[in-house]
This record gives sequence, C-alpha cells and structure tokens, in this order.
Amino acid sequence: QVQLVESGGGLVQAGGSLRLSCAASGRTFRRYFMGWFRQAPGKEREFVATISWSGDNTYYADPVRGRFTISRDNAKNTVYLQMNSLKPEDMAVYYCAGSSSIVYGTRSPRSYDYWGQGTQVTVSS
Repeated sequence: QVQLVESGGGLVQAGGSLRLSCAASGRTFRRYFMGWFRQAPGKEREFVATISWSGDNTYYADPVRGRFTISRDNAKNTVYLQMNSLKPEDMAVYYCAGSSSIVYGTRSPRSYDYWGQGTQVTVSS
C-alpha cells in the first residue's frame, strides 16, 4: 500500500513558477513509476508527466514539454514537478499517482494504482 500527499500548489501569475512535491509512504516507492496528472473544471483528468522507477526515463505531455520537469528522490520517497513559464491554461488540480506496472501505457490514468488528494494550481493572467 502506498499513500501519496501532494503539496506546493498555489496562486501564481502567468510566466511564473511553482514546484509541486508528492511525498509517498511505504518502502516500495522506488519500485513505482510516478506520474503527475491534472484536471481542470469540466474536463477529464489528463496526463502531465511520468518518471520511471530509476529516474532514467521521463515522459511529458506535449503542452508542458520544455516548461515542466519531473524528478524523484527515492531516498526521500518524493517526486517533484517543477513548473516554469506557467500559463492560464495550466490551471487545474494536480494529482500525483503511482504505478507498479504500466499496463495501459504511461499516459493512461488506468495504469496507476495509487493517487494523492490533489493540489490546486491557479494561474492568473
């Protein structure tokens, strides 16, 4: 069992930066792919980024590639999402997720077994 707790959301002006953190409980954290998803009001949950268990492989959604960076510290059981050059369209609730096996691909929420409660990111124009 893995529990995930996000933090770091808040209000930022367009062009600004935020760093989200996701702290995981459980000694098996290092075995999981970790991902970030987001959901805006009235929209479906969408993939943002994923990182492999070792950190060697990362995957990004096209709208955030080049602006967001996912990383992890297995010693601290924490995954991060550094978000730069934020845009109003990035505004959403951001969720951390963990997957023990990417059965449906890295971009599908169905691949992820565990989810955090979400943290709100608000970008003012």
